[in-house]
Amino acid sequence: MKVVSRVSYLVTRIVFFCQLAAFAPSVFAHEVRPAYLELHQTGAETYDVLWKVPGQGEDLRLGLYVQLPESCSNLIQPRGAFAANAYTERWSVQCAGGLSGGTIRIAGLSATLTDVLVRIERVEGSSQIIRLTPAIPSFVVEAAPSRMEIVRTYLFLGIEHIVTGVDHLLFVLGLLLLVRGFGKMVKTVSAFTVAHSVTLALATLGFVHVPSLPVEAVIALSIVFVAKEILRSHSRTPSSEPNLTERQPWLVAFSFGLLHGLGFAGGLSEVGLPEGIAVATAISGLAAVAATVRNWRHGYVLAD
Repeated sequence: MKVVSRVSYLVTRIVFFCQLAAFAPSVFAHEVRPAYLELHQTGAETYDVLWKVPGQGEDLRLGLYVQLPESCSNLIQPRGAFAANAYTERWSVQCAGGLSGGTIRIAGLSATLTDVLVRIERVEGSSQIIRLTPAIPSFVVEAAPSRMEIVRTYLFLGIEHIVTGVDHLLFVLGLLLLVRGFGKMVKTVSAFTVAHSVTLALATLGFVHVPSLPVEAVIALSIVFVAKEILRSHSRTPSSEPNLTERQPWLVAFSFGLLHGLGFAGGLSEVGLPEGIAVATAISGLAAVAATVRNWRHGYVLAD
């Protein structure tokens, strides 16, 4: 009876893995690189504006546009240019009475699947960090935002990356199909998350610079590699020796986890996001490890 339960449990996991793979193209359409709006206060009523939008090729960009409060007028007209697969605009504005209490909106955001991270730096040193989404494309500028609000914004962005990062989920899930034993499962998921967080932090802080396109190609190959290893595992005869992925899956998870972290960091660096996102994603990754370990362990108990 246990053998039947194990087989049923494994088949269910393989079917789920294949369904995710089939669903992946539509999810990958989600733009992992959020747009970035920064307003740096230079005087009581003046601000320097930086606006970065993900590019869609050499001279195409997402149709996102900044709408500042009606009290704002341009001191210097926007100057834009394409570079590193992103469109960047800079200009200066004057807002009567300052931005506090005014509404900032991103036109066109509701028609996309991307997010916008907004950072307002005040002249006295305080800042406000807001994450806008297609469902919430505008916000009201606060006089003095709390530190917890800033931390929460970064954490939500990091958690979204973990939850919607289908490439990461497919890779880890594929490895878990090869894992035998709860201890190996914990090592595998932990190794991937630690490696992902390390390279994400190093790349975001500027210690590592790798072009994003080659890394993304290798990430895709990592999923193909794991799928091939699953097929080899099930076609292997009882007398043949298990491969390295079966014997020590945490080594494979750590190696490819380094690349997965570089891929995400490359996307973020192209739109110039602040360094805090690396820490946020690392924390979110640890939370994802805890959830995965709990759920997978529960699955093993049910299978038994």
